[in-house]
Amino acid sequence: MNEQGAGPSPTDDTAGQTRATGFGRVLIAVYAVFALAATARSLVQVIRSFSEAPLAYGLSAFSGVVYIVATIALASRGRWAYRLSWITISIELFGVIAIGIASLTHPEWFARDSVWSYFGMGYLFIPLVLPLVGMWWLRKVGR
Repeated sequence: MNEQGAGPSPTDDTAGQTRATGFGRVLIAVYAVFALAATARSLVQVIRSFSEAPLAYGLSAFSGVVYIVATIALASRGRWAYRLSWITISIELFGVIAIGIASLTHPEWFARDSVWSYFGMGYLFIPLVLPLVGMWWLRKVGR
């Protein structure tokens, strides 16, 4: 825990060295794949048919940005990267849950699926599990 009790934080700028080895490399690779997949998917959707489902396609673009920032933060060293990792992964988890609930309770809002609709069902629920794994791992390496 840090001084404010807001969660774990690395003790120095070398924390990135442990984050980019072993399981950390796998996690970063999975985030990179999702960054590429979500961004590419949203670009194609926005270019081809944005007017069909602007909410879903806009959310897919937003998720792509979140995955890109999370990937960079997870792969980087230092306190700022550690904190940014927590922020982006928290946004990701909140987004998956909020959009998952909204897509179930208001399917009419989602003319097409987004990366996070139905809790990431189109991606085998990995978008729901990935931030939980990321948070577990950040907590582990932050001690």
